Amino acid sequence: MSKVKELFGYSTKDSSINWAEVVSQQKCPYSGKKCYKIRKSEPNISIGTCTVEYGGKNVMICPNRLLENNQIFQDCIHLMPAHEIGNELYLVPEVQIPSGNVDFFLVSVKREKIVDFVGIELQTMDTTGTIWSERHKTYKELGLLEDDIAIPKKNFGMNWKMTAKTILMQMHHKIETFETLNKHLVLVVQEPLLSYMEKEFNFSPFTKAKSEDSLHIHSYDLNEGEIKYKLSFNKTISTDADGMAVAIGYQSENNLELDQILSILYPKLTEATKLQIGIR
Repeated sequence: MSKVKELFGYSTKDSSINWAEVVSQQKCPYSGKKCYKIRKSEPNISIGTCTVEYGGKNVMICPNRLLENNQIFQDCIHLMPAHEIGNELYLVPEVQIPSGNVDFFLVSVKREKIVDFVGIELQTMDTTGTIWSERHKTYKELGLLEDDIAIPKKNFGMNWKMTAKTILMQMHHKIETFETLNKHLVLVVQEPLLSYMEKEFNFSPFTKAKSEDSLHIHSYDLNEGEIKYKLSFNKTISTDADGMAVAIGYQSENNLELDQILSILYPKLTEATKLQIGIR
């Protein structure tokens, strides 16, 4: 059996899917765009692997998989204390600030004025080796390849250490900006990655989530149903900029002013960035 559990957003156990159509479209149902994960030697071909079985667990390897029903964004609304019922919500992707790129800003707007925002980073597991062989197995099992087509004998692994170290370093670089502005930054991960971080890094400064902390980590489980897989909230922990520095053994850095953040966000508020929740 192939270790690919979700392909182009759909469970490989789901026999009701028109797989020939799904594969030909190469579309990610979470982003609404063509799957961005391509094979370097064949850039016109999207790999499409969202989730794989590894070490007895179903592990997400694409951050877009976290976008199911926009639940992760709904779970960040409480971190905007100035947000009120009736305010419009905008989801602004790929915001570049001096301390680095932020995956999303969830923005609360009242009477065309930004009243609050929260930064949101997504991180799933990076793999080592190649997933191409498992993808071939999946295609054969789904009847998309002839049985006599050879499958490359190459394996993949999980790059736990580099994935965790890289994202924690990035959060360290960005958190002082948010803390100085009295705003929140949220890292969204799957539970196995958070468990690894807690074991391998000094997470003693992290506690059960407190609203006064600037950095929050939200972890999610991927529950396996009879056919489909479903994302569900697991837990949240938090700390501040000093705690983040302790976690990775680094010192504090410079920050960015509020007016600079707002000048970046306002031009990006369009109808296309208005947030809809539970649309899938």
